[in-house]
Amino acid sequence: MIINKIQNGSSITLSVDGRLDTQTSPELEKVLQEIQDVSEITLDFKKLDYISSAGLRVLLATHRELSQKGCLTIINSNEAVLDVFEVTGFMDILNIK
Repeated sequence: MIINKIQNGSSITLSVDGRLDTQTSPELEKVLQEIQDVSEITLDFKKLDYISSAGLRVLLATHRELSQKGCLTIINSNEAVLDVFEVTGFMDILNIK
């Protein structure tokens, strides 16, 4: 998995390329935990091929933590990832565009 960061003031966009699964989700979790002084995080999933329950756990934890001071937005998810969000109810929890 490859994660690219673009920060613009108090917002940051992380582009995630590859698979977000049991092996790679700790890497995204570490990157998210290292982000300081940001109120808006956008996750660009244009190149994300797959997401597992481990990846969903990272998203939910980040959403919970950030909801107190800002927002988490997910953009450009492919149909397979959107299906996972729909089936798990994450479409109702997260800000997915």
